[in-house]
Amino acid sequence: MGDAPAHGRAQTPGPFGGMGMSVRVEIFAAGGIAVGMMARAGHLREALETGTPLQIDQATWHDLDGTAPRKIGDATVEPDDVFLAASDEDTDLPVHAQWHDLALDVGPYRVLGQMATMPGFDPGRALARPTGEFVHLRDVSIALVGETEVGMTRDAILANRYVVDRVEADLMLGFFFPGATIVQVGGGSETAPVGAPILTGLA
Repeated sequence: MGDAPAHGRAQTPGPFGGMGMSVRVEIFAAGGIAVGMMARAGHLREALETGTPLQIDQATWHDLDGTAPRKIGDATVEPDDVFLAASDEDTDLPVHAQWHDLALDVGPYRVLGQMATMPGFDPGRALARPTGEFVHLRDVSIALVGETEVGMTRDAILANRYVVDRVEADLMLGFFFPGATIVQVGGGSETAPVGAPILTGLA
């Protein structure tokens, strides 16, 4: 899987006549990756968690089969169809957190990275479920499932926790990924209870 090209951040007219900063986003879906500019103010996670379609301006589509990228103009994607998402915005990650190495299979993508839990987190005693559809991961590499080479790397991404198929980690994380097969490194495996349906990707 080729690396999507990096671009600098663009300036666009702001709501009060000034110049605002457009956020470049990468949306990983079932059949490929859409790269463009997010057509709204705010953070990418906030935009995805609204549940309304995300508009991407000046989008380029990168097929997973390695064919040449093609411009598709302005595109709209439903948050439920987003497997992974990345942006060039600064990400506020937890400071006083414990970071756990993990590997995710998310549709066609194999993701290696780290996920935060708060100190003292006990998945066997936790009562409150995580809020939101997307979880932050840091220090990430993304390849296709079955590939052995290192894929593209990102400082941080958002992963749609409801479409994760398999999780490998040092603790049982079914709490975060309902419906996924959870493999504890050095331990056993389980299938997390389904809290939401597994959703399909873009057509």
